[in-house]
Amino acid sequence: MAEIAAELVAVEKALWSGTATAVIAETTEGEIGVLPGHEPLLGQLVENGVVIIRTTEGEKLVAAVQGGFLSVSSKKITVLADSAVWADEVDQADAEARVREASSEEEKSRAESELRAVKRSKEK
Repeated sequence: MAEIAAELVAVEKALWSGTATAVIAETTEGEIGVLPGHEPLLGQLVENGVVIIRTTEGEKLVAAVQGGFLSVSSKKITVLADSAVWADEVDQADAEARVREASSEEEKSRAESELRAVKRSKEK
């Protein structure tokens, strides 16, 4: 199976780097799936979006991301997010409570993004 170098980096830390068979990201132009050999592109990630990385080891890594960019070159896919959290690190009960009790639309949207990431991580 074809593979490409990929990484997910947030402003505060690098979350993952390795080889992937696919990266799926929510951009301002819609959800985009990138496979090895894809044409170069630069896309703006949506606020409160989800990124999925399919690794060459068969893992499915899912993160809730807050804005940033998706950069695709012939040799590498880079997701540079303003902030990101892995779906398996989300406390689902806490996120649900934050959706109900949010004091701002931004806080509510962030919690909803985390819940969508959890849901996407459970899909095949």
